[in-house]
Amino acid sequence: MMVGNAWWNLTLRFLLELAALLGLGMAGWSLFEGWWHWILALALPLIAAALWGIFAVPGDPSRSGSAPVPVPGAVRLALEFVVLFGGAAGFHVAGHAATGTIMAVLIVISYVFSLDRLAWLLRQ
Repeated sequence: MMVGNAWWNLTLRFLLELAALLGLGMAGWSLFEGWWHWILALALPLIAAALWGIFAVPGDPSRSGSAPVPVPGAVRLALEFVVLFGGAAGFHVAGHAATGTIMAVLIVISYVFSLDRLAWLLRQ
């Protein structure tokens, strides 16, 4: 089994994905006034979740293995970085810098323990 697919790392990744959605929503809320913050607080996490679920590498062992829209591993990795670090940045934008920094550190830790997965993705 790859270390990147260890139960604790998959759990951490899942929690980081949820936190990223929250951070994106908080950024959408804090960046705009009036009805726009309602729209962006809902739209940004929904768009990120849709992209996360749709664009995948076929056979990715850290996912179900299915890929509704197959993409190369480098594209998937870029999408993951944008969503996860975008969520961390969203916490910063919303005024929760410590939370954003902790999240960014946890993302890096998760990827450090997923070097086998990163290598697999980049070979795809």
